[in-house]
Amino acid sequence: MSATQDTAPTLSRPGAEARSAYEGSCNAPGTDAKAIREVLSRVGDKWSLLIIATLNAGPLRFTALHQHIPGISQRMLTLTLKNLERDGLLTRTAYAEVPPRVEYELSAVGRTLIGPAVALAEWAVGNYPQIETARAAYDAR
Repeated sequence: MSATQDTAPTLSRPGAEARSAYEGSCNAPGTDAKAIREVLSRVGDKWSLLIIATLNAGPLRFTALHQHIPGISQRMLTLTLKNLERDGLLTRTAYAEVPPRVEYELSAVGRTLIGPAVALAEWAVGNYPQIETARAAYDAR
């Protein structure tokens, strides 16, 4: 299936057009809407997916992680790592050594995010030319 095809599940209702299973989810009462907003807020920020993708290769120390992600400040890396750890997407292991050693690694839940993140990245790359064209047309108005 190409990156431009709609792959969202649909729900069928008699007498109505098929609609996405996610249509209205962000406005629906209950915990689903909250879960969607909170998770997308976490993984949709500027750095989280880059950190997750980098840790997909295996555990890294803070300095190595910082070197693999150009442009991120130490403060932002620290904050993002804390948030990802709080959400259970990665683990932080401190070793009782001199000097102290700390490693970050994806958790089992964090590893489940790799597939959807890769799909989103492929979609972005596959559709970026059309997005650039649309932006140029919009800006030319």
